[in-house]
Amino acid sequence: MKNKMKSPLEYKKNTLHFDGQSLNLIAQKWQTPFYLYSKKTIEFYYNDFTLKAQEQGLDDILICYAIKANNNKDVLKLLRKLGSGADVVSGGELKLALKAGIHPSKIVFSGVGKTDEEIEMALKCHKNGIFSFNVESLEELADINRIAKKLNKVARVAFRLNPQVHAKTHRYIATGNKTHKFGILAEDILAGLKSKKYWSHSKLVGLSIHIGSQLTEMKATKEAIKELSDLALKINRPLEFLDLGGGLGIDYTEEERKELTSTAEYMKAIHEALDAFYYKKTDERPKIVFEPGRILVGKMGILISKVIRTKVSGGNHFTIIDAGMNDLIRPALYEAHHDIYPVMRKTKEISTDIVGPICESADCFGSAMKLPPMKNGDFVVIDNAGAYGHTMSSTYNERQRVKEVLL
Repeated sequence: MKNKMKSPLEYKKNTLHFDGQSLNLIAQKWQTPFYLYSKKTIEFYYNDFTLKAQEQGLDDILICYAIKANNNKDVLKLLRKLGSGADVVSGGELKLALKAGIHPSKIVFSGVGKTDEEIEMALKCHKNGIFSFNVESLEELADINRIAKKLNKVARVAFRLNPQVHAKTHRYIATGNKTHKFGILAEDILAGLKSKKYWSHSKLVGLSIHIGSQLTEMKATKEAIKELSDLALKINRPLEFLDLGGGLGIDYTEEERKELTSTAEYMKAIHEALDAFYYKKTDERPKIVFEPGRILVGKMGILISKVIRTKVSGGNHFTIIDAGMNDLIRPALYEAHHDIYPVMRKTKEISTDIVGPICESADCFGSAMKLPPMKNGDFVVIDNAGAYGHTMSSTYNERQRVKEVLL
């Protein structure tokens, strides 16, 4: 069994602590529910990601943090200080990246639905535009070229290859198969390169893949790198970079703890795949771009909630908390597991369902969980909520979006 990934949580004398500080005290400072983030944990995972790449000889890299994972302004500023760029998927995310001080030369723009307004914004944000548009269709490339021509600019573009691989992850967050809306098939990319109509004001600077999120094993990733390498060799022209996407997962469950690919194993697999399928067949050594999201921020965040009351009905025990599926939708949307801990640990435990106040049966954070009996006012922590927590939250049932606190 592999070790659990680094977490800011630990019990001291039966009181849960976060970065060494008592959560019983922290939870009383702000109205619950609220997200709490660990600066130390972000720094650890960013530096670890960089170090593990360097240990595999991947020195010329650009990390473009996937803002969709967590778009908190303080988190973005911290990542920028650490050296990160940004992977954005909307004009709003582009504005956030620029506001956080991330330079346009470190920003890639992904996503199948870039509007004319968003493309224009990206081209105009700097004299050279952004680092790259990761182009998802030839139709999109035509639009980018048209808008760049209107602005008298040259757009830097990378084809996002659809490598037609099956990633082992939830079907809603897999993106690398032919049936998915993402990316372009290799034969269409090769055809597009031959057509002059796309290239009057566009320049091919790279190739990109991204096969999904919460990836826990490397088979599909290696297959995708092979397809990307084959395409790069067929194109047979100098490329500034190969963008290998992101998606490396974290351990939400005990099963994932046993099977999870570590950052070191991830970088080793990437190096081996690049060496076998690309480096041994060419003298070209383009920059390697990564788009990590969850792996940098997933473990750094928790959602702190307060017990409203408990309920017993026909032998079923419910612990009703003030956090709802509008605050953290992953369990409802993906049937995702999040560990839940009492802030004050006790010896006695019962089996209880942890549910929220939203008028939906899907508003459940865990069934038959072993937790101590709790009462009104007790605090609980929903762990591993730093990624796709607050960014996917809503005001459903006219509830306010919760506060975020960076410790």
